[in-house]
Formats: sequence, C-alpha cells, structure tokens
Amino acid sequence: MSLSSATLAALFERTATRHPARPAAVEPAGGTVGYAQLEVLSGRVRDWLVQQGVAPGDRVGLHLRKSIDSLAAVLGALRAGAVYVPVDPHSPASRAATIFQDCLVRLVLVEQSAALALRTELTTLGHQPPMLEIVCAPGGAGIARAVGTPPVVATVGCGPDDLAYILYTSGSTGKPKGVMLTHRAAISYVDWCTEVFAPTPTDIFSSHAPFHFDLSILDLYVPLKHGACVVLIGEDLGKEPLALAPMIAEQRITVWYSTPSILNMLTQFGKLERQDLSALRLVLFAGEVFPVSQLRALKRILIHPRYCNLYGPTETNVCTWQEIPTTVPEERTEPYPIGKTCSHLRSRVVDLDDREVPLGEEGELLISGPGVMTGYWNLAERNAAAFLVDPDGTKWYHTGDLVVEEADGTYLFHGRRDRMVKRRGYRIELGEIEAGLARHPDVGEVAVVAVPDPASGVKITAFLAARGEARPGLIQLKRFAVEVLPRYMAPDAYVWLNAVPRTSTDKTDYQALKARA
Repeated sequence: MSLSSATLAALFERTATRHPARPAAVEPAGGTVGYAQLEVLSGRVRDWLVQQGVAPGDRVGLHLRKSIDSLAAVLGALRAGAVYVPVDPHSPASRAATIFQDCLVRLVLVEQSAALALRTELTTLGHQPPMLEIVCAPGGAGIARAVGTPPVVATVGCGPDDLAYILYTSGSTGKPKGVMLTHRAAISYVDWCTEVFAPTPTDIFSSHAPFHFDLSILDLYVPLKHGACVVLIGEDLGKEPLALAPMIAEQRITVWYSTPSILNMLTQFGKLERQDLSALRLVLFAGEVFPVSQLRALKRILIHPRYCNLYGPTETNVCTWQEIPTTVPEERTEPYPIGKTCSHLRSRVVDLDDREVPLGEEGELLISGPGVMTGYWNLAERNAAAFLVDPDGTKWYHTGDLVVEEADGTYLFHGRRDRMVKRRGYRIELGEIEAGLARHPDVGEVAVVAVPDPASGVKITAFLAARGEARPGLIQLKRFAVEVLPRYMAPDAYVWLNAVPRTSTDKTDYQALKARA
C-alpha cells in the first residue's frame, strides 16, 4: 500500500468505487445508505469543512448521537484531512466542552438540541469554535441539509502517520486525556481483523459501541474496508434487550461486537432462544472480563458462532486475543485468558523497574508496534511516563495491566496496577469520580473505591465526609453525579463518614475503605 493511500479516507473511497450499490450503513427504523450515497454525503461534509477553513491536522469536534448523519461527519472529517474528536453526547456539556477546549477543535458539529448548553460551557472556558447545528434525520438527511451543496474539492491528502482521531478516556486528575491515534494505527488493526476474521462484502456488522469508544474502530472500518454493511445501534436500543435481540435477527447480523455486560444482558433478558440468529457467525467481546458462568450461559443458547475475547486499552486498541473453545467445561470457574499478542504487535512483561520478568511470573504488560498511540494530547509528562524506550528507539506502551505469560505465549490477566477500573466496557479512573463529586458544595472529602461484584463485574462506592453540618441525601447525590459525570461513572453506593481514613503517611487509606465497600 502506498503512503498516499494508507489512510482511512482512502480505504473508504476505494470501497465506494468497488461496491457503489451495496448497503454501507443501516439505522434500524431510520433508513439505509449505500456506498455511493455515503461517498457523496461525506464528500459534501468534506467540502463544507474545507470551505470553513479546516486544514489538514485540524481537530473537528463531533457532538452527535450515532446515526448515518454522524457516520457521514466522521468520514467527511477524515476526507478533509482533519482529526475527528467524538464525545459522548449524553454526558454533561461541561465534559464535552473540556475535551473540545483541550484539543482546540477548529469547529464542532453538534446536534441542535445540545448546541446551547455546549456553547455556554465553551464560552466559560474561553474557547468559541464555530458550530454547525444538525437536526438528525433518517438516511443522513439532517447533515445534508446542514452543509448544503458547497463547492466540490478533492479529498485532502494526508499520510499514514498523520492523526486520524483522538479518543478521550478517563483521567486520574479528574480531567479526561486524549489518546492520539494515526491512520497507520487504525489500518494496521483493520488489516489484522481481516487476517483473523475473514470479513466479506456480504457480512453485516453490529455497531453497538458509541463512536467515542475504541470498540467503534472495528465496527466502522472493518466493514468499510470490505464493502460490508454496518448496523448503527443507538444508545436507547442498545440497552433494551427485548428490542435488541429481535433487531439482531431482523437485520441478519453476522458479526457482533460488544462488551460482555451487553451480551450477558441479552442472555438474561433478551429471550435469545426465540430469535432466528442463524446468520451470526462471530461473537466478539472486549472491554472487561467475561465471567465464565455468563459466557457458558450464552454459548448454551448460541451454539454455532465463533467466540473471541479481544483485549487492549484505547492506547493500543486490541493487542491480544483468545478464541473461546466450542464447549466451556462445567468445572471451569476462572475467566478465559486474554490470549496471545496480535500479529501486528509485540509484547513483553516487566517488573516495577521495567526489567523483563521470567516466564510464569506476574508483571506489567507492555505493547509495541504500529497499532500503538503516538501519545496523549498535550500531556508531555504523562507521555514520558507512558512509554519505555529501548536504546534503538523502540517505544513500548505501559498498559498498567498485570499479566502472567504461559509457556505458549498466552497471557492470563491479573488485574490493574493503578486505580483504573473497567465497567460495562468503559475505562474509568476513580480519581475522576472523586474530582467530580468534590465539586458539590457540601462535600468536604471524597474517596472512591471499586471492588469485584459477581453481578456487574465491579461495584463502585463513594465515601464522603461533609464540609459542614449538611449532608445531601442519596437522591440529591445521585442527581449531582450524573450532572458532573458520564452516567457510566456514577457510583453504585454512597457512604457518609465523619472523616476519610488516612494512612501513617497522611494518604487516603483505600485499603481500609475497600474492606467496608
């Protein structure tokens, strides 16, 4: 592949030329768009962005719910040579504004209903990028109306090592951090998926993950490479198992990809046995540990698909994988391994001093290769700590995950080195929850811990000490949490203390709190 063509925009344009009549994307109950139509629609977005002065490397903010409109926005930004920065449209406007201000987006495409709140928050931060307000409509009609018919320009050239997108993840300081991924990183991963999963133009992929979540990279670009179709599943449908299960059947989805918690929800409440899911050939899951009992229950219902566990932080996308055996033995209680390193990457396991540990000993997993991020946006000190650099210049990303390597190269996951947890596939820094709750005027101290939970995977408890005499009630605390944090970060429980316990070095005694959680 030549340097000029090794981009996500070029990947899509080649497919649109080869498969113009094939369906590219479907919105359940919201229309279908073919490759030729999507090429035209995203081209109009590209033309509008260039007309507005967007130059290669500029960041374009996307504050849009999942739809054909937002897919066209993603592709239009890439075809303009820009870097797309998607945010969770259901999170507080203050968080979206913080992200857009941090990476200094050149402009924002925003759903009209959210525009005023976002503009107010951005103004407070002193950053006022132009906004294109979009009223989403079936088949991409919303963004088509918004951009109009600007003068046509050619797709703006960029190279494989230019940034394609920035995905913001939870930050330990309370401020989200932007993970910078290049076209090369995305395409190396898409090529690996091609090698392992053998997609074809007749495949129909699910897109369950939101665009600001790294699972979306497989969802979008693997089908777009092969002329396959992607079914865009919105947040409401994605959380409603009794509607989601029949949709999978009706759309004849062949490749499903989501977090284990969604698959467990479908197993328990989706009445999967009543649906014709014979088209499903691949069930892929990632983002969190899949308890064996839940995996076994799913495989009893859906016998025929191939199951694969995909592991990796946003910084590497998927870096290891494990195919699940046809039968999960009844006596097995331990989760399956995270598997072996993907063929386009390299791995090693090190101790606290970055020295490689002997085979079979626990250590931190490091990853190197073309799929690894270039770094965090505007966080020089964090970048220095994130990588181990060999004398020859090879960079190894510190995943923070503790593993044990078996003799055959398979990795067993042993937990996190820091205070990061995963819930429903989202990576959460407990420090960000603390920073959010500390903004309440009646909260003087806050400490957040997470402990394993058989039902949900992880239980998050917030321990609080009041600033004065007033102690907000539970309903007030829950309401405040979802005002300052994404819903997936909201604690499961709140406990009031006279004071947060401290260690002998005057640090928060998290171990004591875990014992009470």
